[in-house]
Amino acid sequence: MSTAKSTKKSMCLDDLRRRILTQDLEPGIYLDEAQLAERYEMSRPPLREVLNQLAGEDYVILHKNRGAQVAPMTHKTLRNFFVAAPMIYAAVSRLAAEHATPNQIMRLKDAQLLFRASIREGDAAERALMNQRFHAIIGEMADNEYLLPSLRRLLIDHTRIGMTFYNPRHVALAAQRDVAADQHDTIIELIEAGDAERAADLAIAHWELSRAEIEAFVTPQGMQYPLGEAPAKAR
Repeated sequence: MSTAKSTKKSMCLDDLRRRILTQDLEPGIYLDEAQLAERYEMSRPPLREVLNQLAGEDYVILHKNRGAQVAPMTHKTLRNFFVAAPMIYAAVSRLAAEHATPNQIMRLKDAQLLFRASIREGDAAERALMNQRFHAIIGEMADNEYLLPSLRRLLIDHTRIGMTFYNPRHVALAAQRDVAADQHDTIIELIEAGDAERAADLAIAHWELSRAEIEAFVTPQGMQYPLGEAPAKAR
Protein backbone atom coordinates (compact mmCIF):
# COMPACT_ATOMS: atom_id res chain seq x y z
CA MET A 1 0.00 0.00 0.00
CA SER A 2 1.32 3.43 -0.93
CA THR A 3 2.11 5.98 1.76
CA ALA A 4 -0.56 8.33 0.38
CA LYS A 5 -3.27 5.66 0.58
CA SER A 6 -2.18 4.64 4.06
CA THR A 7 -2.27 8.27 5.23
CA LYS A 8 -5.72 8.79 3.71
CA LYS A 9 -7.05 5.69 5.47
CA SER A 10 -5.55 6.81 8.77
CA MET A 11 -7.10 10.27 8.45
CA CYS A 12 -10.48 8.76 7.56
CA LEU A 13 -10.29 6.40 10.54
CA ASP A 14 -9.39 9.18 12.99
CA ASP A 15 -12.09 11.50 11.64
CA LEU A 16 -14.82 8.87 11.81
CA ARG A 17 -13.84 8.02 15.39
CA ARG A 18 -14.04 11.71 16.28
CA ARG A 19 -17.39 12.21 14.55
CA ILE A 20 -18.88 9.21 16.35
CA LEU A 21 -17.52 10.24 19.76
CA THR A 22 -18.83 13.81 19.40
CA GLN A 23 -22.20 12.57 18.06
CA ASP A 24 -21.72 14.35 14.74
CA LEU A 25 -22.65 10.85 13.56
CA GLU A 26 -25.53 9.96 15.88
CA PRO A 27 -25.88 6.60 17.62
CA GLY A 28 -27.81 4.07 15.57
CA ILE A 29 -27.60 5.73 12.14
CA TYR A 30 -26.47 3.79 9.08
CA LEU A 31 -23.46 5.12 7.22
CA ASP A 32 -23.75 5.75 3.48
CA GLU A 33 -20.64 4.25 1.87
CA ALA A 34 -21.02 6.33 -1.27
CA GLN A 35 -21.12 9.57 0.71
CA LEU A 36 -18.18 8.52 2.86
CA ALA A 37 -16.13 7.51 -0.18
CA GLU A 38 -16.77 10.92 -1.72
CA ARG A 39 -16.09 12.83 1.50
CA TYR A 40 -12.77 11.09 2.16
CA GLU A 41 -11.83 10.72 -1.52
CA MET A 42 -11.42 6.97 -1.19
CA SER A 43 -12.51 3.96 -3.20
CA ARG A 44 -14.84 1.41 -1.61
CA PRO A 45 -12.24 -1.30 -0.76
CA PRO A 46 -10.04 0.85 1.56
CA LEU A 47 -13.15 2.48 3.02
CA ARG A 48 -14.50 -0.96 3.92
CA GLU A 49 -11.18 -1.76 5.58
CA VAL A 50 -11.66 1.35 7.72
CA LEU A 51 -15.23 0.30 8.59
CA ASN A 52 -14.03 -3.20 9.48
CA GLN A 53 -11.48 -1.69 11.86
CA LEU A 54 -14.13 0.55 13.42
CA ALA A 55 -16.31 -2.50 13.89
CA GLY A 56 -13.44 -4.29 15.63
CA GLU A 57 -13.13 -1.29 17.97
CA ASP A 58 -16.93 -1.26 18.65
CA TYR A 59 -17.57 2.12 17.04
CA VAL A 60 -19.86 0.59 14.42
CA ILE A 61 -21.78 -2.63 13.83
CA LEU A 62 -21.63 -4.26 10.40
CA HIS A 63 -24.92 -5.68 9.10
CA LYS A 64 -25.14 -7.98 6.10
CA ASN A 65 -26.81 -6.20 3.17
CA ARG A 66 -27.28 -3.01 5.24
CA GLY A 67 -23.75 -1.85 5.84
CA ALA A 68 -22.25 -0.10 8.86
CA GLN A 69 -24.36 1.24 11.71
CA VAL A 70 -22.96 3.61 14.32
CA ALA A 71 -23.04 1.73 17.63
CA PRO A 72 -26.49 2.39 19.10
CA MET A 73 -27.12 3.39 22.71
CA THR A 74 -30.19 1.37 23.67
CA HIS A 75 -31.89 1.19 27.05
CA LYS A 76 -30.13 -2.13 27.66
CA THR A 77 -26.66 -0.86 26.77
CA LEU A 78 -27.13 2.23 28.93
CA ARG A 79 -28.24 0.14 31.91
CA ASN A 80 -25.15 -2.00 31.49
CA PHE A 81 -23.04 1.15 31.12
CA PHE A 82 -24.07 2.42 34.56
CA VAL A 83 -23.57 -0.98 36.17
CA ALA A 84 -20.12 -1.57 34.66
CA ALA A 85 -18.56 1.91 34.73
CA PRO A 86 -17.52 2.16 38.41
CA MET A 87 -16.17 -1.39 38.50
CA ILE A 88 -14.10 -0.98 35.33
CA TYR A 89 -12.75 2.48 36.20
CA ALA A 90 -11.73 1.35 39.69
CA ALA A 91 -10.03 -1.83 38.49
CA VAL A 92 -8.18 -0.06 35.68
CA SER A 93 -6.97 2.75 37.95
CA ARG A 94 -5.76 0.30 40.58
CA LEU A 95 -3.73 -1.65 38.03
CA ALA A 96 -2.43 1.56 36.43
CA ALA A 97 -0.93 2.62 39.76
CA GLU A 98 0.80 -0.75 39.98
CA HIS A 99 2.14 -0.95 36.42
CA ALA A 100 2.52 2.57 34.95
CA THR A 101 5.83 3.37 33.29
CA PRO A 102 7.49 6.82 33.40
CA ASN A 103 6.79 7.30 29.68
CA GLN A 104 3.10 6.53 30.18
CA ILE A 105 2.89 8.94 33.10
CA MET A 106 4.43 11.65 30.92
CA ARG A 107 1.82 10.95 28.22
CA LEU A 108 -0.93 11.16 30.85
CA LYS A 109 0.37 14.54 31.99
CA ASP A 110 0.44 15.74 28.38
CA ALA A 111 -3.17 14.62 27.93
CA GLN A 112 -4.14 16.55 31.05
CA LEU A 113 -2.49 19.69 29.68
CA LEU A 114 -4.59 19.35 26.53
CA PHE A 115 -7.67 18.69 28.67
CA ARG A 116 -7.04 21.91 30.61
CA ALA A 117 -6.49 23.81 27.35
CA SER A 118 -9.86 22.66 26.03
CA ILE A 119 -11.47 23.92 29.25
CA ARG A 120 -9.95 27.37 28.77
CA GLU A 121 -11.15 27.46 25.17
CA GLY A 122 -14.68 26.35 26.09
CA ASP A 123 -14.59 23.59 23.48
CA ALA A 124 -17.05 20.89 24.60
CA ALA A 125 -16.11 18.40 21.88
CA GLU A 126 -12.38 18.73 22.47
CA ARG A 127 -12.87 18.46 26.23
CA ALA A 128 -14.85 15.24 25.83
CA LEU A 129 -12.20 13.85 23.47
CA MET A 130 -9.30 14.79 25.75
CA ASN A 131 -11.10 13.20 28.68
CA GLN A 132 -11.45 10.06 26.59
CA ARG A 133 -7.72 10.14 25.79
CA PHE A 134 -6.83 10.66 29.46
CA HIS A 135 -8.74 7.56 30.57
CA ALA A 136 -7.60 5.53 27.56
CA ILE A 137 -3.97 6.09 28.60
CA ILE A 138 -4.82 4.89 32.11
CA GLY A 139 -6.22 1.78 30.45
CA GLU A 140 -2.92 1.23 28.64
CA MET A 141 -1.11 1.60 31.97
CA ALA A 142 -3.26 -1.15 33.49
CA ASP A 143 -1.84 -3.58 30.91
CA ASN A 144 -4.68 -6.08 31.24
CA GLU A 145 -5.95 -7.77 28.10
CA TYR A 146 -9.29 -8.58 29.73
CA LEU A 147 -10.11 -5.12 31.04
CA LEU A 148 -8.85 -2.98 28.15
CA PRO A 149 -11.52 -3.99 25.58
CA SER A 150 -14.24 -3.30 28.15
CA LEU A 151 -12.73 0.10 28.98
CA ARG A 152 -12.51 1.04 25.30
CA ARG A 153 -16.17 0.21 24.77
CA LEU A 154 -17.14 2.04 27.93
CA LEU A 155 -15.26 5.17 26.86
CA ILE A 156 -17.08 5.33 23.53
CA ASP A 157 -20.45 5.72 25.22
CA HIS A 158 -19.10 7.80 28.10
CA THR A 159 -17.62 10.27 25.63
CA ARG A 160 -20.82 10.46 23.59
CA ILE A 161 -22.98 10.98 26.66
CA GLY A 162 -20.40 13.32 28.19
CA MET A 163 -20.85 15.84 25.39
CA THR A 164 -23.69 17.24 27.49
CA PHE A 165 -21.70 17.25 30.74
CA TYR A 166 -18.83 19.17 29.12
CA ASN A 167 -20.98 21.76 27.33
CA PRO A 168 -19.92 25.17 28.76
CA ARG A 169 -23.44 26.52 28.18
CA HIS A 170 -24.64 24.29 31.01
CA VAL A 171 -23.59 26.74 33.72
CA ALA A 172 -25.11 24.63 36.50
CA LEU A 173 -22.49 21.94 35.86
CA ALA A 174 -19.50 24.31 35.96
CA ALA A 175 -18.54 23.43 39.54
CA GLN A 176 -18.59 19.69 38.81
CA ARG A 177 -16.49 20.20 35.69
CA ASP A 178 -13.87 22.14 37.66
CA VAL A 179 -13.71 19.44 40.32
CA ALA A 180 -13.40 16.76 37.61
CA ALA A 181 -10.38 18.55 36.13
CA ASP A 182 -8.75 18.82 39.57
CA GLN A 183 -9.41 15.13 40.19
CA HIS A 184 -7.45 14.31 37.02
CA ASP A 185 -4.41 15.98 38.58
CA THR A 186 -4.79 13.95 41.76
CA ILE A 187 -5.26 10.72 39.80
CA ILE A 188 -1.94 11.39 38.08
CA GLU A 189 -0.24 11.98 41.45
CA LEU A 190 -1.65 8.75 42.91
CA ILE A 191 -0.65 6.68 39.88
CA GLU A 192 2.84 8.21 39.92
CA ALA A 193 3.11 7.41 43.63
CA GLY A 194 1.93 3.82 43.06
CA ASP A 195 -0.98 4.28 45.48
CA ALA A 196 -3.31 1.67 44.00
CA GLU A 197 -6.08 1.73 46.60
CA ARG A 198 -6.49 5.51 46.67
CA ALA A 199 -6.34 5.64 42.88
CA ALA A 200 -9.20 3.13 42.71
CA ASP A 201 -11.22 5.04 45.31
CA LEU A 202 -10.74 8.32 43.48
CA ALA A 203 -11.72 6.71 40.17
CA ILE A 204 -15.10 5.84 41.70
CA ALA A 205 -15.49 9.35 43.15
CA HIS A 206 -14.58 10.76 39.73
CA TRP A 207 -17.30 8.66 38.11
CA GLU A 208 -19.87 9.60 40.74
CA LEU A 209 -19.24 13.29 40.09
CA SER A 210 -20.86 13.12 36.67
CA ARG A 211 -23.11 10.07 37.10
CA ALA A 212 -26.21 11.92 38.35
CA GLU A 213 -26.11 14.47 35.55
CA ILE A 214 -25.52 11.77 32.94
CA GLU A 215 -28.40 9.69 34.31
CA ALA A 216 -30.70 12.70 34.15
CA PHE A 217 -29.75 13.19 30.51
CA VAL A 218 -30.22 9.58 29.35
CA THR A 219 -33.15 8.43 31.53
CA PRO A 220 -36.29 8.40 29.35
CA GLN A 221 -39.06 10.75 30.36
CA GLY A 222 -41.55 9.09 32.65
CA MET A 223 -39.00 6.65 34.07
CA GLN A 224 -38.86 7.13 37.82
CA TYR A 225 -35.54 5.40 38.53
CA PRO A 226 -32.01 5.70 37.15
CA LEU A 227 -30.90 3.36 34.38
CA GLY A 228 -28.37 1.77 36.68
CA GLU A 229 -31.03 0.69 39.17
CA ALA A 230 -34.25 -1.25 39.10
CA PRO A 231 -37.41 -0.64 41.13
CA ALA A 232 -37.71 -2.76 44.28
CA LYS A 233 -40.43 -5.03 42.86
CA ALA A 234 -38.24 -5.87 39.88
CA ARG A 235 -35.23 -6.92 41.94
